[in-house]
Amino acid sequence: MTKIKDLPLLERPIERLLNIGVENLSNEELISIILKTGTKEKSVKELSLELLKENDIHDLKNINLEKIIKIKGIGKIKAATLLASIELGNRINRKVDTINDIKITNSEIIYEYFKSIIGDKNQEYFYCVYLDNSKKVIKNKLLFIGTLNYSTVHPREIFKEAYLVNATSIICIHNHPTGNITPSKNDIELTNNLIKVGMILGISITDHIIIGRDNYYSFFENNLI
Repeated sequence: MTKIKDLPLLERPIERLLNIGVENLSNEELISIILKTGTKEKSVKELSLELLKENDIHDLKNINLEKIIKIKGIGKIKAATLLASIELGNRINRKVDTINDIKITNSEIIYEYFKSIIGDKNQEYFYCVYLDNSKKVIKNKLLFIGTLNYSTVHPREIFKEAYLVNATSIICIHNHPTGNITPSKNDIELTNNLIKVGMILGISITDHIIIGRDNYYSFFENNLI
């Protein structure tokens, strides 16, 4: 087992970063810097290599805490540090950093914000964006994770949050992990059901947007709302 401190000074990841630039470090070296230390049984280099062996570098974008800590030697603190670094990178690459207090004038604003959040997810995520009477965003909230159907997405939870934040309208958003943005029968039935409930409660559903990997489908733009 080769520990970082046993390497010649100029071969250590942090020293290499300082001398040749962060862009020239390997994936293993970058992860080693984030994890900082290894264990008695494994060096930080070995932990980094094991993480990369189990996951392609692009898969790390969607990795979760449970999967990381399955690697012996990476506890919750190291895993949390890695997850924070990944999320920071995701946020840096977002074209739209936040939609809070933004006036929603078109569906593309919603798409640009959510595509980097759920566009590459392997499960369906269902969000709602809550708007005031001037169409400004009050809040966005993840409400459901999993297959989109009536058993998981319930109008009660969607409209309950609207009342809590005094929203006058709602935009629903979910992703299709397949990348196919065509609405399913369940998507259409759910949207129609939400519209009917909203009419009764006085809170309108102004759009339902399906996020794909590099495109989106808007019920509003397609005259379905």
